[in-house]
Amino acid sequence: MRHSTTSVGTPAGATATEGPKRTPRKAALASFLGSTLEYYDFFIYGTAAALIFPRLFFPESNPAVATIGAFATFGVAYVARPLGGLVMGHFGDRLGRKNVLLFTLLLMGVASLGIGLLPTYEQIGLWATALLVVGRLAQGFSAGAESAGASSLTLEHSPDGRRGFFTSFVMTGYASGMVLSTLVFIPVAALPEEQMLSWGWRVPFLLSVFVLVLAFWVRTKLDETPVFEEEVAEAGEIKKLPATEVLRYQWADVLRVVLMSIFSVMQTLFTVFGLAYAVDQGGFERTQILTVNAVAIGLSMVLMPLAGRLSDKVGRRPLMLTAMFGCTIMLFVYFLALGTGNIWLVFGASFLFMTVLYSGFNGVWTSFFGELFAAPVRYTGMAMGNQLGLVVAGFGPLIGGLLLAEGAFGWVPVAVFGAVCALLAAGAAISARETAHTPVNQLGEPYLRATGRL
Repeated sequence: MRHSTTSVGTPAGATATEGPKRTPRKAALASFLGSTLEYYDFFIYGTAAALIFPRLFFPESNPAVATIGAFATFGVAYVARPLGGLVMGHFGDRLGRKNVLLFTLLLMGVASLGIGLLPTYEQIGLWATALLVVGRLAQGFSAGAESAGASSLTLEHSPDGRRGFFTSFVMTGYASGMVLSTLVFIPVAALPEEQMLSWGWRVPFLLSVFVLVLAFWVRTKLDETPVFEEEVAEAGEIKKLPATEVLRYQWADVLRVVLMSIFSVMQTLFTVFGLAYAVDQGGFERTQILTVNAVAIGLSMVLMPLAGRLSDKVGRRPLMLTAMFGCTIMLFVYFLALGTGNIWLVFGASFLFMTVLYSGFNGVWTSFFGELFAAPVRYTGMAMGNQLGLVVAGFGPLIGGLLLAEGAFGWVPVAVFGAVCALLAAGAAISARETAHTPVNQLGEPYLRATGRL
């Protein structure tokens, strides 16, 4: 069995303190800021896709078709995400986590700025739609590598027994990005319609440059992970094709991560489809629902680290399963609340749904998924499985739009779709190994056994 304290030039008998240094707080901060940028950009796109893009980048002759088209451009990023995860995961497992994460950060920032500067359909016709799709594909390629890379980096910097806590800050950045995007979009949505459609919608995209600069600066100060440095030190440990290695030895874990990642459809049904449904069918003001979403997800910034810390003590699976079964019920409750027209009932349902229950998933999957894989294939295996599963989540709003029926309970097929995804995810979580108390150098048991290192 290989040991996690070995490093280049470490003499025999050297202690672990002489090896590569772990910096969990710095890694958590770098991952938090990177995720803040990623999800800020994704949420402003999702909000714009629900409220603005159908009118700016598609023909206005059929509003329903335009809305579905805008949701399709939201979902197309999730097609690019597996490719981004596979390509950048390959380089992350061969060249290091830090360098790849610097590149993905720049790509996300440039793509978002580009979207904010696009001409509209009225100005250049279908070229505007095509350029919007290109920008969205670039966002997806970047995001496909970001979450797995940030999770791997933070996990490998974290001490055993606290990996869940520190790695939870990857998705705390998700909540931060969502809150920032909503706070920026609320005054935009409150503008007179002409101003909102002419220049107001561009402001949130252009403001992302500030998060980009801060996140990039912090990441340049971060060291490569000790685990990766140790893999480099052992000749032959870094594989030329990590994807073939992980599929050869850990294909079952890749499949588990695919199925568990499908549960993220709950997030996109809430933040994108639910927003459009609340405004178009529920009669709520845009600013009302944006505020509810921002508060509910913003409060999860407190709950996610607590969920990660709790998972360090009781295990990852109990938190994941509680979230999956609980959110299955709360999705129905949330749509029932939207039908009442009472914003306080909507907030209560949103709080239980997104703040409390979904945090049990969001605060834990970043450590759980990465811990299923051995270090030489961790970035690739996690990115491949996670991003393939997220394709379903990305097209969740589009699927919801197609399933939506007439009448007060037309949302029921949409909720059933979400419930089926959650139950598939729960089955995969039940079949997965518990990893919370496994030492970092023993993670990825199938790979280690097959390659003679355990």
